[in-house]
Amino acid sequence: MNNSRSDSYAAAGVDITAGYKAVELMKKHIARTMTGGALSGIGGFGGLFELDLTGIKKPVLVSGTDGVGTKLKLAFIMDKHDTVGIDCVAMCVNDIICCGAKPLFFLDYIACGKNYPEKIADIVSGIAEGCVQSGAALIGGETAEMPGFYPEDEYDLAGFSVGVVDKDKILDNSTIKVGDAVIALPSSGVHSNGFSLVRKVFDVENADIKAPVSDLGGKSLGEALLTPTKIYVKPMLALMDAVKVKAVSHITGGGFYENIPRSIPDGFGVKIEKSALKILPVFDMIAKAGNVPERDMFNTFNMGVGMSVVVDKNDADRAIDILKANGEDAYVMGEIVSSDKGVTIC
Repeated sequence: MNNSRSDSYAAAGVDITAGYKAVELMKKHIARTMTGGALSGIGGFGGLFELDLTGIKKPVLVSGTDGVGTKLKLAFIMDKHDTVGIDCVAMCVNDIICCGAKPLFFLDYIACGKNYPEKIADIVSGIAEGCVQSGAALIGGETAEMPGFYPEDEYDLAGFSVGVVDKDKILDNSTIKVGDAVIALPSSGVHSNGFSLVRKVFDVENADIKAPVSDLGGKSLGEALLTPTKIYVKPMLALMDAVKVKAVSHITGGGFYENIPRSIPDGFGVKIEKSALKILPVFDMIAKAGNVPERDMFNTFNMGVGMSVVVDKNDADRAIDILKANGEDAYVMGEIVSSDKGVTIC
């Protein structure tokens, strides 16, 4: 039993005993994420992970870090805190998989105005779920109570993940050629970027975002916007084991126009058939409510495509079959062309 307590610190707004309670409440969630490499429980000064290099000749560590951004404002309004942790993990591990790496472990950082143990445990439950979905162990983290810096009912959430890939299996876009197929992996919604615009368009702080919306299948706007970011790790690992993947893009802030060209060599571009895209209703609502031009929509949001994958056109059907077998309703949305204009949507 930890008998650490400071009445003086509590009078300043920091209840260290609440921190201990939060840790106890989150332990059951963290236990779900434990993999063979995780050597330490929470509470130490560092998270320990034993790296299994079986079958890996030249191990390369790949890391990614991110936060949830102003999507958290929706969590505050909806008073729902058990999904934003999935977003936090997703934003990191989806970047790692773009290099061909398998995520190994994850650490989180939660800063709050006041430590409500049950709320912190809810947040960590989402982080744990994201780790389970991506096969990463949650081996550590930090909760910082910062009165006077954050409002009592608000918090920020960030984290980072580390993965590993054999150097010879790092995705190499030098083999990209004209005619290669560009495959879309559908998103689950807005994911975790563009929320400053979303919040402005819908005036979420003042609007009723809890009312059912017919265009969203009866979900409320708040529910739809809080839908967690899809994690693509396991389907992509299955695909990369069976098909030569030339390039992968995680469609986040900057949308199509910024993210897809990051994975394409100079001298090549991507021609996307707009009619092939499965644009989600929430994006039509954003465009209409905010009178947002189409180009701005594609330059801000994922528009229903969370990840794009480049394969040889002769491998496209097999790639789609593998992705569908792993739960992804993938489809061809375009092709590689000779161009210096990046992405063209027509």
